[in-house]
Amino acid sequence: MEPTKNLPYNEVAVVILNYNGKKFLEKFLPSVLNNSDGAEVIIADNGSTDDSLPWLKDNYPQVRTIILDKNYGFTGGYNKALEQVKAKYFVLLNSDIEVPKGWVTPLLELMETSPEVAACQPKIKLFSDKKYFEHAGAAGGFMDYMGYPFCRGRIMHTLEEDKGQYNSTIDIFWATGACLFIRADLYHEFEGLDDKFFAHMEEIDLCWRLKSAGYKIKAVCTSEVYHVGGGTLSRENPKKTYLNFRNGLFLLFKNLPASKLLSVLFFRMILDGVAGIRFLLRMELANFWSILKAHRDFYLTLPYLVKQRKKVKVKRIDFKEVYDHMIVKEYFLKKHTTFDHLKDWS
Repeated sequence: MEPTKNLPYNEVAVVILNYNGKKFLEKFLPSVLNNSDGAEVIIADNGSTDDSLPWLKDNYPQVRTIILDKNYGFTGGYNKALEQVKAKYFVLLNSDIEVPKGWVTPLLELMETSPEVAACQPKIKLFSDKKYFEHAGAAGGFMDYMGYPFCRGRIMHTLEEDKGQYNSTIDIFWATGACLFIRADLYHEFEGLDDKFFAHMEEIDLCWRLKSAGYKIKAVCTSEVYHVGGGTLSRENPKKTYLNFRNGLFLLFKNLPASKLLSVLFFRMILDGVAGIRFLLRMELANFWSILKAHRDFYLTLPYLVKQRKKVKVKRIDFKEVYDHMIVKEYFLKKHTTFDHLKDWS
């Protein structure tokens, strides 16, 4: 990837949401400023209590900073910040990402020539070992019929080595929120990220709503970026367990067609129960309670979710990017750990 001419001012706004992330800004902001083909780079500070803001003022006074009065989470922080940004395209970029020269150009070229595409992502690779894909997005996001997300290049917790096997630009079900390139007008029209999610799976919800309305989501793997991952919550953190289980239920209730809603939710809850028992047997009590709390809060949030469900614009209910087998079964029982080995995947 090589840089092209600078983009028109505000054609693309790269917005980095920061929460106590000075160490990431120090390490990765220079690459974003130097390698983004003239896109405007904006820092949205989500109520940080470290010295991120003084550091930015001292070292990068030219960078526009949007200061939020408290931590609104990933969802609320971006929604509030993007209300103050005028651009044709937004890029929601995590603070723990390094970008190479020319990374913006392939994404922009696709969006400019494909009006049916609402959003896209580059290839997401592991910063600590750039031969491998990274968990949050890899080479494009998919979902099984039970609502479990996985990626081209990452099934469950197994990361594939990038050997060029996923270099094609393809339709996907969801694009990662770690580096989400999206049309600004559609972001606002579809009310952005759902604040109730706070963090985790919110980009899948937004992409599902866009796809239900007839738009496409793409992975553009001629562009790549390098992600640290787990910068806010580690995989073992009970809060992350809570958000993943609760938001998984939010996601399904909001977006599943009526013909599938009850059956899928029923079996998903059984699987959640199995996961809870597994945590209990391993004496991971905090994670066990996180699942119980997730289900409690799902029920408490149902009135809101019913209202949001009515807002979903439905033109399509079936998608070829939804895997019609259970990814948990394929991975744990059949040992299918790579995307191209999944059963009956077309």
